[in-house]
Amino acid sequence: MSDLFLGVDAGSTVCKAAVFDAEGRQRSLAARRTPLSRPRRGWVEADPAACVDAFHAVIKEAATACSAPEAIKGIGISGAMVGAWLVDARGRALRPGINWEDSRSQDMLDAMIAARPALMSDIFAISGSVMQQGCTLPVLAWLKAHEPEAVAEAAHALTYKDFLRMQLTGIAAAECSEAAVLPGDARSQNRSADLLALFGVDDLSPLLPEVLPSADIAGALSAEAATPTGLSEGIPVVAGAGDVIANVIGAGGLKAGAATAILGTTCMVGVCHDHPVFTPPDLGLLFSLPERHWYRAMVNVAGTLNLDWAIDLLAPDLRNEPDVFAEITDMVASVPPGAHGVTYLPYLSESGIIAPVASAEARAQFCGLHGGHDRAALFRAVYEGVAFAFADLVALLELAPGEPVTLTGGGSRSALWCQMIADVTERTIQVPDGAEFGAKGAALLAATALGRHASVAAASQDAAGDCTAYQPSRDAAEVWAEPRRRFSEHRARLLG
Repeated sequence: MSDLFLGVDAGSTVCKAAVFDAEGRQRSLAARRTPLSRPRRGWVEADPAACVDAFHAVIKEAATACSAPEAIKGIGISGAMVGAWLVDARGRALRPGINWEDSRSQDMLDAMIAARPALMSDIFAISGSVMQQGCTLPVLAWLKAHEPEAVAEAAHALTYKDFLRMQLTGIAAAECSEAAVLPGDARSQNRSADLLALFGVDDLSPLLPEVLPSADIAGALSAEAATPTGLSEGIPVVAGAGDVIANVIGAGGLKAGAATAILGTTCMVGVCHDHPVFTPPDLGLLFSLPERHWYRAMVNVAGTLNLDWAIDLLAPDLRNEPDVFAEITDMVASVPPGAHGVTYLPYLSESGIIAPVASAEARAQFCGLHGGHDRAALFRAVYEGVAFAFADLVALLELAPGEPVTLTGGGSRSALWCQMIADVTERTIQVPDGAEFGAKGAALLAATALGRHASVAAASQDAAGDCTAYQPSRDAAEVWAEPRRRFSEHRARLLG
Protein backbone atom coordinates (compact mmCIF):
# COMPACT_ATOMS: atom_id res chain seq x y z
CA MET A 1 0.00 0.00 0.00
CA SER A 2 1.29 3.47 -0.88
CA ASP A 3 2.21 5.90 1.87
CA LEU A 4 -0.38 8.50 2.83
CA PHE A 5 -0.07 11.97 4.35
CA LEU A 6 -2.61 13.91 6.36
CA GLY A 7 -3.02 17.65 5.89
CA VAL A 8 -5.01 19.99 8.10
CA ASP A 9 -6.41 23.33 6.95
CA ALA A 10 -7.56 25.16 10.08
CA GLY A 11 -9.44 28.19 8.82
CA SER A 12 -11.01 30.87 10.93
CA THR A 13 -14.45 29.25 11.01
CA VAL A 14 -13.96 25.74 9.57
CA CYS A 15 -11.30 23.15 10.37
CA LYS A 16 -10.68 20.54 7.68
CA ALA A 17 -8.45 17.48 7.46
CA ALA A 18 -7.78 15.47 4.33
CA VAL A 19 -5.63 12.47 3.49
CA PHE A 20 -3.55 12.40 0.29
CA ASP A 21 -1.07 10.09 -1.34
CA ALA A 22 2.42 11.41 -2.10
CA GLU A 23 1.27 12.64 -5.53
CA GLY A 24 -1.47 14.80 -4.00
CA ARG A 25 -4.48 12.61 -4.82
CA GLN A 26 -7.11 13.06 -2.14
CA ARG A 27 -8.38 9.97 -0.33
CA SER A 28 -10.69 11.43 2.33
CA LEU A 29 -11.96 14.65 3.87
CA ALA A 30 -13.55 15.74 7.14
CA ALA A 31 -14.68 19.17 8.32
CA ARG A 32 -16.02 20.78 11.49
CA ARG A 33 -17.11 24.35 12.12
CA THR A 34 -15.17 26.47 14.61
CA PRO A 35 -17.29 29.62 15.04
CA LEU A 36 -15.70 32.90 16.04
CA SER A 37 -17.07 35.15 18.76
CA ARG A 38 -17.18 38.95 18.75
CA PRO A 39 -17.59 39.81 22.45
CA ARG A 40 -16.79 43.50 21.96
CA ARG A 41 -16.60 45.87 19.03
CA GLY A 42 -13.48 45.02 17.05
CA TRP A 43 -12.71 41.83 19.01
CA VAL A 44 -12.66 38.56 17.09
CA GLU A 45 -11.85 35.49 19.19
CA ALA A 46 -11.86 31.69 19.01
CA ASP A 47 -12.72 29.21 21.77
CA PRO A 48 -9.55 27.11 22.30
CA ALA A 49 -11.40 24.03 23.58
CA ALA A 50 -13.80 24.03 20.64
CA CYS A 51 -10.92 24.48 18.19
CA VAL A 52 -8.92 21.61 19.69
CA ASP A 53 -11.95 19.32 19.78
CA ALA A 54 -12.69 20.05 16.11
CA PHE A 55 -9.01 19.59 15.21
CA HIS A 56 -8.83 16.17 16.84
CA ALA A 57 -12.19 15.14 15.42
CA VAL A 58 -11.42 15.96 11.78
CA ILE A 59 -8.08 14.20 11.95
CA LYS A 60 -9.75 11.08 13.33
CA GLU A 61 -12.62 11.22 10.81
CA ALA A 62 -10.34 11.78 7.81
CA ALA A 63 -7.95 9.04 8.91
CA THR A 64 -10.80 6.58 9.41
CA ALA A 65 -12.43 7.49 6.09
CA CYS A 66 -9.26 6.89 4.09
CA SER A 67 -9.60 3.16 4.94
CA ALA A 68 -5.91 2.80 5.72
CA PRO A 69 -4.98 4.99 8.70
CA GLU A 70 -1.96 2.78 9.32
CA ALA A 71 -0.51 4.07 6.01
CA ILE A 72 -0.42 7.67 7.22
CA LYS A 73 3.28 8.49 7.54
CA GLY A 74 3.26 12.22 8.24
CA ILE A 75 1.09 15.16 9.24
CA GLY A 76 1.18 18.76 8.01
CA ILE A 77 -0.83 21.68 9.33
CA SER A 78 -1.87 25.00 7.79
CA GLY A 79 -4.00 27.59 9.49
CA ALA A 80 -5.41 31.09 9.56
CA MET A 81 -2.41 33.34 10.00
CA VAL A 82 -1.12 35.76 12.68
CA GLY A 83 -3.31 36.78 15.63
CA ALA A 84 -2.12 35.40 18.98
CA TRP A 85 -2.63 32.42 21.26
CA LEU A 86 -1.15 32.62 24.76
CA VAL A 87 -0.42 29.18 26.22
CA ASP A 88 1.26 27.63 29.22
CA ALA A 89 4.20 25.23 29.05
CA ARG A 90 1.88 22.31 28.22
CA GLY A 91 0.17 24.19 25.39
CA ARG A 92 -3.02 24.95 27.28
CA ALA A 93 -4.58 28.25 26.21
CA LEU A 94 -4.74 30.95 28.87
CA ARG A 95 -7.40 33.02 27.14
CA PRO A 96 -9.41 32.86 23.91
CA GLY A 97 -7.36 32.89 20.73
CA ILE A 98 -7.24 36.21 18.89
CA ASN A 99 -8.04 35.97 15.18
CA TRP A 100 -6.32 37.90 12.38
CA GLU A 101 -9.51 39.92 11.77
CA ASP A 102 -9.37 41.39 15.30
CA SER A 103 -8.94 45.18 15.39
CA ARG A 104 -8.66 45.90 19.12
CA SER A 105 -5.18 47.36 18.56
CA GLN A 106 -6.47 50.19 16.34
CA ASP A 107 -6.45 52.90 19.03
CA MET A 108 -2.90 51.96 19.98
CA LEU A 109 -1.84 52.05 16.33
CA ASP A 110 -3.49 55.44 15.85
CA ALA A 111 -1.42 56.79 18.74
CA MET A 112 1.76 55.25 17.31
CA ILE A 113 1.05 56.77 13.89
CA ALA A 114 0.36 60.19 15.44
CA ALA A 115 3.79 60.04 17.08
CA ARG A 116 5.49 58.57 14.00
CA PRO A 117 3.57 59.43 10.81
CA ALA A 118 5.72 57.15 8.65
CA LEU A 119 5.09 54.15 10.90
CA MET A 120 3.21 52.01 8.37
CA SER A 121 5.70 52.76 5.61
CA ASP A 122 8.59 51.96 7.95
CA ILE A 123 7.01 48.59 8.74
CA PHE A 124 6.38 47.91 5.05
CA ALA A 125 10.04 48.61 4.22
CA ILE A 126 11.00 45.63 6.39
CA SER A 127 8.03 43.31 6.02
CA GLY A 128 6.82 44.07 2.49
CA SER A 129 3.27 44.00 3.83
CA VAL A 130 0.64 46.49 4.88
CA MET A 131 0.20 45.58 8.52
CA GLN A 132 -3.31 44.81 9.70
CA GLN A 133 -4.56 45.34 13.22
CA GLY A 134 -4.77 41.60 13.93
CA CYS A 135 -1.12 40.88 13.20
CA THR A 136 0.75 39.26 16.05
CA LEU A 137 3.00 42.11 17.18
CA PRO A 138 0.29 44.76 17.64
CA VAL A 139 -1.88 42.14 19.36
CA LEU A 140 0.97 41.23 21.72
CA ALA A 141 1.53 44.91 22.45
CA TRP A 142 -2.16 45.28 23.28
CA LEU A 143 -2.11 42.20 25.53
CA LYS A 144 0.99 43.46 27.30
CA ALA A 145 -0.78 46.75 28.05
CA HIS A 146 -4.27 45.44 28.87
CA GLU A 147 -3.85 41.84 30.07
CA PRO A 148 -0.42 41.78 31.76
CA GLU A 149 -1.44 38.91 34.04
CA ALA A 150 -2.11 36.59 31.10
CA VAL A 151 1.16 37.59 29.45
CA ALA A 152 3.07 37.00 32.68
CA GLU A 153 1.54 33.53 33.03
CA ALA A 154 2.28 32.56 29.41
CA ALA A 155 5.11 30.25 28.42
CA HIS A 156 4.57 30.79 24.69
CA ALA A 157 2.83 33.15 22.29
CA LEU A 158 1.80 31.20 19.19
CA THR A 159 -0.17 31.56 16.00
CA TYR A 160 -3.17 29.32 15.40
CA LYS A 161 -1.52 26.49 13.45
CA ASP A 162 1.42 26.47 15.86
CA PHE A 163 -1.02 26.21 18.76
CA LEU A 164 -2.72 23.26 17.08
CA ARG A 165 0.57 21.56 16.25
CA MET A 166 1.58 21.80 19.90
CA GLN A 167 -1.59 19.86 20.76
CA LEU A 168 -0.16 16.98 18.69
CA THR A 169 3.50 17.08 19.69
CA GLY A 170 3.65 18.84 23.05
CA ILE A 171 6.50 20.93 21.61
CA ALA A 172 6.29 24.69 20.98
CA ALA A 173 7.69 25.79 17.64
CA ALA A 174 7.20 28.60 15.15
CA GLU A 175 7.59 28.54 11.37
CA CYS A 176 9.07 30.95 8.84
CA SER A 177 6.01 31.80 6.74
CA GLU A 178 4.30 33.30 9.78
CA ALA A 179 7.40 34.65 11.52
CA ALA A 180 7.90 36.90 8.50
CA VAL A 181 4.42 38.45 8.70
CA LEU A 182 4.07 39.13 12.46
CA PRO A 183 5.17 41.63 10.94
CA GLY A 184 8.71 40.36 10.45
CA ASP A 185 11.61 40.56 8.04
CA ALA A 186 10.61 39.43 4.55
CA ARG A 187 14.18 39.36 3.29
CA SER A 188 15.39 36.91 5.94
CA GLN A 189 11.99 35.18 6.14
CA ASN A 190 12.15 35.44 9.91
CA ARG A 191 11.23 37.70 12.79
CA SER A 192 12.58 41.24 12.96
CA ALA A 193 14.30 42.41 16.14
CA ASP A 194 13.70 46.01 15.01
CA LEU A 195 9.95 45.49 14.71
CA LEU A 196 9.73 43.69 18.03
CA ALA A 197 11.40 46.74 19.58
CA LEU A 198 9.18 49.14 17.64
CA PHE A 199 6.10 47.60 19.24
CA GLY A 200 7.70 47.48 22.66
CA VAL A 201 7.49 43.71 22.89
CA ASP A 202 11.18 42.79 22.55
CA ASP A 203 11.06 41.78 26.21
CA LEU A 204 8.50 39.14 25.18
CA SER A 205 10.95 37.43 22.81
CA PRO A 206 11.32 34.45 25.20
CA LEU A 207 7.64 33.68 24.50
CA LEU A 208 8.34 33.26 20.78
CA PRO A 209 9.61 29.74 19.98
CA GLU A 210 12.33 28.66 17.57
CA VAL A 211 11.49 29.36 13.92
CA LEU A 212 11.63 26.31 11.61
CA PRO A 213 11.40 25.95 7.82
CA SER A 214 7.95 24.86 6.68
CA ALA A 215 9.02 21.33 5.68
CA ASP A 216 11.11 20.62 8.77
CA ILE A 217 9.86 17.98 11.21
CA ALA A 218 8.73 19.83 14.33
CA GLY A 219 8.00 16.78 16.49
CA ALA A 220 6.08 13.53 16.61
CA LEU A 221 2.53 12.62 17.55
CA SER A 222 2.48 12.22 21.31
CA ALA A 223 0.83 9.39 23.20
CA GLU A 224 -1.58 11.95 24.64
CA ALA A 225 -2.66 13.09 21.15
CA ALA A 226 -2.79 9.58 19.68
CA THR A 227 -5.99 8.72 21.57
CA PRO A 228 -8.29 11.56 20.36
CA THR A 229 -6.91 11.44 16.80
CA GLY A 230 -6.99 7.66 16.44
CA LEU A 231 -3.47 7.67 14.96
CA SER A 232 -0.33 5.89 16.04
CA GLU A 233 2.07 7.56 18.44
CA GLY A 234 5.29 8.74 16.83
CA ILE A 235 4.03 9.88 13.41
CA PRO A 236 6.19 12.86 12.31
CA VAL A 237 4.51 16.28 12.32
CA VAL A 238 6.05 18.97 10.13
CA ALA A 239 6.21 22.68 10.93
CA GLY A 240 3.59 23.43 8.27
CA ALA A 241 2.69 26.83 6.83
CA GLY A 242 0.16 29.61 6.94
CA ASP A 243 -3.03 28.96 5.01
CA VAL A 244 -2.12 31.25 2.11
CA ILE A 245 1.25 29.57 1.63
CA ALA A 246 -0.20 26.06 1.85
CA ASN A 247 -2.84 26.99 -0.73
CA VAL A 248 -0.19 28.23 -3.17
CA ILE A 249 1.79 25.01 -2.74
CA GLY A 250 -1.28 22.80 -3.10
CA ALA A 251 -2.51 24.62 -6.22
CA GLY A 252 0.81 24.18 -8.03
CA GLY A 253 1.82 27.82 -7.61
CA LEU A 254 5.30 27.42 -6.11
CA LYS A 255 7.10 28.45 -9.28
CA ALA A 256 8.56 31.87 -10.14
CA GLY A 257 6.11 33.79 -12.31
CA ALA A 258 3.05 31.71 -11.48
CA ALA A 259 -0.09 33.67 -10.56
CA THR A 260 -2.39 32.10 -7.98
CA ALA A 261 -5.59 33.55 -6.56
CA ILE A 262 -8.03 32.70 -3.80
CA LEU A 263 -11.68 33.65 -4.02
CA GLY A 264 -12.83 32.50 -0.64
CA THR A 265 -13.93 34.49 2.39
CA THR A 266 -10.99 36.68 1.39
CA CYS A 267 -10.19 37.67 -2.19
CA MET A 268 -6.44 37.53 -2.89
CA VAL A 269 -4.34 37.52 -6.07
CA GLY A 270 -0.58 37.05 -6.07
CA VAL A 271 2.52 36.07 -8.00
CA CYS A 272 5.35 33.78 -6.94
CA HIS A 273 8.86 35.28 -7.16
CA ASP A 274 12.37 34.01 -6.51
CA HIS A 275 13.24 37.29 -4.76
CA PRO A 276 11.32 39.58 -2.39
CA VAL A 277 9.25 42.23 -4.21
CA PHE A 278 8.35 45.45 -2.40
CA THR A 279 6.54 47.23 -5.24
CA PRO A 280 4.11 48.85 -5.46
CA PRO A 281 5.07 50.33 -2.08
CA ASP A 282 2.67 50.43 0.86
CA LEU A 283 0.16 48.11 -0.79
CA GLY A 284 -0.66 44.43 -0.38
CA LEU A 285 1.22 41.62 1.32
CA LEU A 286 4.49 39.75 0.85
CA PHE A 287 4.40 36.14 2.01
CA SER A 288 7.43 33.91 2.51
CA LEU A 289 7.22 30.62 0.62
CA PRO A 290 9.54 27.64 1.12
CA GLU A 291 12.98 27.42 -0.45
CA ARG A 292 13.55 31.18 -0.82
CA HIS A 293 10.41 31.99 -2.78
CA TRP A 294 7.98 34.81 -2.08
CA TYR A 295 4.31 35.42 -2.91
CA ARG A 296 3.53 39.07 -3.63
CA ALA A 297 -0.20 39.42 -3.11
CA MET A 298 -2.90 42.03 -3.38
CA VAL A 299 -5.93 41.56 -1.16
CA ASN A 300 -9.51 42.74 -0.95
CA VAL A 301 -10.20 41.41 2.51
CA ALA A 302 -13.78 40.42 1.62
CA GLY A 303 -14.42 37.87 -1.15
CA THR A 304 -17.28 35.37 -0.99
CA LEU A 305 -18.16 37.00 2.33
CA ASN A 306 -20.04 39.49 0.13
CA LEU A 307 -22.22 36.76 -1.36
CA ASP A 308 -22.92 35.17 2.02
CA TRP A 309 -23.96 38.56 3.40
CA ALA A 310 -26.15 39.29 0.36
CA ILE A 311 -27.93 35.93 0.66
CA ASP A 312 -28.69 36.56 4.33
CA LEU A 313 -29.94 40.07 3.56
CA LEU A 314 -31.70 39.63 0.22
CA ALA A 315 -32.70 35.96 0.13
CA PRO A 316 -33.22 34.60 3.65
CA ASP A 317 -35.98 32.47 2.12
CA LEU A 318 -33.36 30.61 0.11
CA ARG A 319 -30.61 30.30 2.74
CA ASN A 320 -31.59 26.79 3.85
CA GLU A 321 -32.45 25.49 0.38
CA PRO A 322 -30.12 22.67 -0.76
CA ASP A 323 -29.69 24.34 -4.16
CA VAL A 324 -29.39 27.92 -2.89
CA PHE A 325 -26.31 28.70 -4.99
CA ALA A 326 -27.91 27.28 -8.14
CA GLU A 327 -30.93 29.51 -7.58
CA ILE A 328 -28.73 32.57 -7.00
CA THR A 329 -26.74 31.72 -10.13
CA ASP A 330 -29.93 31.55 -12.19
CA MET A 331 -30.96 34.93 -10.79
CA VAL A 332 -27.61 36.49 -11.66
CA ALA A 333 -27.58 34.97 -15.15
CA SER A 334 -31.01 36.50 -15.85
CA VAL A 335 -29.59 40.04 -15.52
CA PRO A 336 -27.35 41.45 -18.27
CA PRO A 337 -23.82 42.76 -17.62
CA GLY A 338 -23.99 46.07 -15.81
CA ALA A 339 -26.74 44.95 -13.41
CA HIS A 340 -29.24 47.49 -14.80
CA GLY A 341 -27.04 50.33 -13.55
CA VAL A 342 -26.37 49.05 -10.02
CA THR A 343 -22.75 49.07 -8.86
CA TYR A 344 -21.49 47.31 -5.75
CA LEU A 345 -18.23 48.09 -3.94
CA PRO A 346 -17.28 44.84 -2.15
CA TYR A 347 -15.38 46.26 0.82
CA LEU A 348 -17.40 44.45 3.48
CA SER A 349 -14.70 43.66 6.04
CA GLU A 350 -14.72 45.62 9.30
CA SER A 351 -10.96 45.99 8.95
CA GLY A 352 -11.20 47.81 5.60
CA ILE A 353 -8.94 46.99 2.66
CA ILE A 354 -5.24 46.94 1.85
CA ALA A 355 -5.54 47.11 -1.96
CA PRO A 356 -6.02 48.90 -4.34
CA VAL A 357 -5.33 51.37 -1.55
CA ALA A 358 -4.82 50.82 2.16
CA SER A 359 -7.90 52.11 3.97
CA ALA A 360 -9.17 50.93 7.34
CA GLU A 361 -12.32 53.02 6.71
CA ALA A 362 -13.33 51.50 3.36
CA ARG A 363 -16.80 49.99 3.52
CA ALA A 364 -19.11 48.22 1.09
CA GLN A 365 -21.99 49.97 -0.63
CA PHE A 366 -24.49 49.76 -3.45
CA CYS A 367 -24.55 52.70 -5.86
CA GLY A 368 -27.14 53.73 -8.45
CA LEU A 369 -30.16 52.13 -6.83
CA HIS A 370 -33.72 53.10 -7.73
CA GLY A 371 -37.13 51.67 -6.98
CA GLY A 372 -37.21 49.53 -10.10
CA HIS A 373 -34.30 47.34 -9.06
CA ASP A 374 -35.01 43.88 -7.69
CA ARG A 375 -32.86 41.44 -5.76
CA ALA A 376 -31.67 39.77 -8.95
CA ALA A 377 -30.05 43.05 -10.03
CA LEU A 378 -28.45 43.44 -6.60
CA PHE A 379 -27.06 39.91 -6.65
CA ARG A 380 -25.69 40.55 -10.14
CA ALA A 381 -24.04 43.71 -8.84
CA VAL A 382 -22.41 41.75 -5.99
CA TYR A 383 -20.92 39.22 -8.42
CA GLU A 384 -19.71 42.00 -10.70
CA GLY A 385 -18.31 44.08 -7.83
CA VAL A 386 -16.17 41.19 -6.61
CA ALA A 387 -15.00 40.53 -10.19
CA PHE A 388 -14.06 44.19 -10.69
CA ALA A 389 -12.20 44.26 -7.36
CA PHE A 390 -10.37 41.10 -8.47
CA ALA A 391 -9.37 42.89 -11.69
CA ASP A 392 -8.06 45.82 -9.62
CA LEU A 393 -5.76 43.43 -7.77
CA VAL A 394 -4.52 41.81 -10.98
CA ALA A 395 -3.69 45.23 -12.44
CA LEU A 396 -1.51 46.12 -9.44
CA LEU A 397 0.64 43.00 -9.91
CA GLU A 398 1.71 43.80 -13.49
CA LEU A 399 1.49 40.19 -14.64
CA ALA A 400 3.28 39.14 -17.79
CA PRO A 401 1.05 39.42 -20.89
CA GLY A 402 -0.93 36.25 -21.40
CA GLU A 403 -0.03 34.85 -17.96
CA PRO A 404 -3.05 32.82 -16.75
CA VAL A 405 -4.32 33.07 -13.19
CA THR A 406 -4.96 29.87 -11.22
CA LEU A 407 -8.09 30.40 -9.14
CA THR A 408 -8.98 28.45 -5.99
CA GLY A 409 -11.45 28.92 -3.15
CA GLY A 410 -15.20 28.49 -2.89
CA GLY A 411 -15.89 31.15 -5.51
CA SER A 412 -13.99 29.13 -8.12
CA ARG A 413 -16.79 26.55 -8.07
CA SER A 414 -19.08 29.06 -9.79
CA ALA A 415 -18.59 28.77 -13.57
CA LEU A 416 -20.52 32.02 -14.03
CA TRP A 417 -18.21 33.91 -11.67
CA CYS A 418 -15.07 32.40 -13.22
CA GLN A 419 -16.17 33.43 -16.72
CA MET A 420 -17.03 36.90 -15.47
CA ILE A 421 -13.55 37.25 -13.92
CA ALA A 422 -11.91 36.02 -17.14
CA ASP A 423 -13.87 38.62 -19.09
CA VAL A 424 -13.19 41.62 -16.85
CA THR A 425 -9.48 40.77 -16.41
CA GLU A 426 -9.11 39.68 -20.06
CA ARG A 427 -7.01 36.75 -18.85
CA THR A 428 -7.38 33.00 -18.84
CA ILE A 429 -8.66 31.79 -15.48
CA GLN A 430 -7.58 28.23 -14.62
CA VAL A 431 -9.47 26.31 -11.95
CA PRO A 432 -7.53 23.23 -10.85
CA ASP A 433 -9.33 19.99 -10.13
CA GLY A 434 -9.94 19.44 -6.45
CA ALA A 435 -10.86 21.80 -3.66
CA GLU A 436 -8.81 21.32 -0.50
CA PHE A 437 -5.60 23.00 -1.62
CA GLY A 438 -4.62 24.25 1.84
CA ALA A 439 -4.79 20.74 3.29
CA LYS A 440 -3.07 19.41 0.18
CA GLY A 441 -0.21 21.88 0.53
CA ALA A 442 0.22 20.91 4.18
CA ALA A 443 0.27 17.22 3.26
CA LEU A 444 2.85 17.85 0.53
CA LEU A 445 5.10 19.54 3.11
CA ALA A 446 4.93 16.33 5.14
CA ALA A 447 5.61 14.18 2.08
CA THR A 448 8.64 16.34 1.21
CA ALA A 449 9.97 16.22 4.77
CA LEU A 450 9.88 12.44 4.59
CA GLY A 451 11.75 12.25 1.29
CA ARG A 452 8.89 11.57 -1.14
CA HIS A 453 9.80 14.69 -3.17
CA ALA A 454 13.14 16.31 -3.89
CA SER A 455 11.88 19.71 -2.78
CA VAL A 456 8.68 21.51 -1.88
CA ALA A 457 8.76 23.25 -5.26
CA ALA A 458 8.99 19.87 -6.97
CA ALA A 459 6.13 18.54 -4.86
CA SER A 460 3.97 21.53 -5.81
CA GLN A 461 4.59 20.94 -9.51
CA ASP A 462 4.45 17.13 -9.34
CA ALA A 463 1.05 17.23 -7.65
CA ALA A 464 -0.52 19.86 -9.92
CA GLY A 465 -3.43 18.16 -11.65
CA ASP A 466 -5.74 19.01 -14.52
CA CYS A 467 -7.73 22.21 -14.63
CA THR A 468 -10.75 23.87 -16.27
CA ALA A 469 -9.80 26.95 -18.27
CA TYR A 470 -12.09 29.96 -18.77
CA GLN A 471 -11.06 32.12 -21.74
CA PRO A 472 -12.08 35.78 -22.09
CA SER A 473 -15.06 36.22 -24.40
CA ARG A 474 -14.29 37.86 -27.74
CA ASP A 475 -16.54 40.83 -26.99
CA ALA A 476 -15.49 41.14 -23.33
CA ALA A 477 -13.81 44.53 -23.65
CA GLU A 478 -16.86 46.07 -25.31
CA VAL A 479 -19.44 44.46 -23.03
CA TRP A 480 -17.70 45.36 -19.78
CA ALA A 481 -16.35 48.83 -20.59
CA GLU A 482 -19.32 50.79 -19.21
CA PRO A 483 -19.90 48.72 -16.03
CA ARG A 484 -16.17 48.82 -15.29
CA ARG A 485 -16.08 52.60 -15.80
CA ARG A 486 -18.95 53.07 -13.33
CA PHE A 487 -17.25 50.84 -10.79
CA SER A 488 -13.99 52.80 -11.12
CA GLU A 489 -15.77 56.12 -10.66
CA HIS A 490 -17.66 54.99 -7.56
CA ARG A 491 -14.51 53.41 -6.13
CA ALA A 492 -12.55 56.62 -6.70
CA ARG A 493 -15.21 58.67 -4.90
CA LEU A 494 -15.09 56.31 -1.93
CA LEU A 495 -11.35 55.74 -1.70
CA GLY A 496 -10.00 58.96 -3.18
